[in-house]
Amino acid sequence: MIETEIQPRDQDTRLQVVDVLRGFALMGLFLVHMIESYELYWVSPKPGLIADTVFLLLMGKSFSLLALCFGFSFFILMDRAAKRGTDFSARFAWRLLILEAIGFLHSLIYRGDIIQTLAAMGLLLLLAHRVRSNRMLIGAAIFCFAGPSLIVQMIAAASGADWANGAAMSSSDPGMPIYLSGTWLQALEVNLWAGQVPKYWFFIEYGRLVQILGLFLLGMVLGRIGFFGRLREFRRQRAIALAIALVVAVALHFGREPLRLAFATLGYGPAAERAFWTLTGSWLDLAGTASWALLLMALYESRLRWLVQPFAPAGRLTLTFYIAQSAIFVPVFYGFGLGLWDDWSQATRLFVALAAIAFQMWFAAAWLTRFQYGPIEWVWRALTYWSSDVPFRRRVSGMGAPAQA
Repeated sequence: MIETEIQPRDQDTRLQVVDVLRGFALMGLFLVHMIESYELYWVSPKPGLIADTVFLLLMGKSFSLLALCFGFSFFILMDRAAKRGTDFSARFAWRLLILEAIGFLHSLIYRGDIIQTLAAMGLLLLLAHRVRSNRMLIGAAIFCFAGPSLIVQMIAAASGADWANGAAMSSSDPGMPIYLSGTWLQALEVNLWAGQVPKYWFFIEYGRLVQILGLFLLGMVLGRIGFFGRLREFRRQRAIALAIALVVAVALHFGREPLRLAFATLGYGPAAERAFWTLTGSWLDLAGTASWALLLMALYESRLRWLVQPFAPAGRLTLTFYIAQSAIFVPVFYGFGLGLWDDWSQATRLFVALAAIAFQMWFAAAWLTRFQYGPIEWVWRALTYWSSDVPFRRRVSGMGAPAQA
């Protein structure tokens, strides 16, 4: 019966630490978007202390953290269904198709949408779920993290392959002139397809698709072993992993440029050097992602939980906030709106972003005192089960706080 599948779940079944990770990742991604004026910063980059710091700490890390949480959420859905004696595979595939549609609508506002990519790649989890060996899945994740597609590009470029030595396909961007000075209808038209093409080429050329798959697999395995649910049990392992991740991140940050210069002396050409630089950057992002995740978990388990606890409500409204952020601030920066992409200083963008983050965190906490889900989360869940019986308003007794997955 559909009613038994969508009934409210007890709050104890929800792993709040994952909400903290998801909320932090969302706000980190939003901060990056604001500093880069929703991509328009790259028309004429102006490095500065604020931009450099935000990009170093959060760019590539926030997105990766969301992908990790996505893999974990998949495990939770499949595991709960299995405990009820049902197979959630078909419904999960349908759930991803709905998410793909939501992402498509969002991409008409902001072509940098990541929902579509996560939804499409999520279908691979249905295949991975059939692999029962965690060691095999971890091995596959490590293979993905090694950057195989970038290594292939690097070797091909060094070998003189024409396809690897040409200009990056993602560098051709017909959408940017429209975003700078076009009308809303022109932006909508280019976002239907032409403006999306460079994004997907970027994901392919920079190894992001393979990295996403690795993060999905890792998130699923962490769910299987109870990594997020048994915090005390994994405390020692987390402390060791955090120390290693921080050392690797610092070493890569300061060592990337010397490594690039050393690689350049080999004479393989600019395309191979670009692939090598991107490869080391992807490793830095992964080390940074691990550092953030483990640090947030350590804080959550300590007396300093109050520092990270406010991210949890926002983590339950991720989809609603992610789309609302674009709907509000893309018109602020783009030419069809206020066109402030080059008028606001980095300090102004930072201040506005931090104020918006504070508001979102307050709003999420207030919203969840009355409602079970964010509005878009509710629509997604209702369409998943093809039923409007999904509870939206919170019961007066306060019982039942179903999770957003």
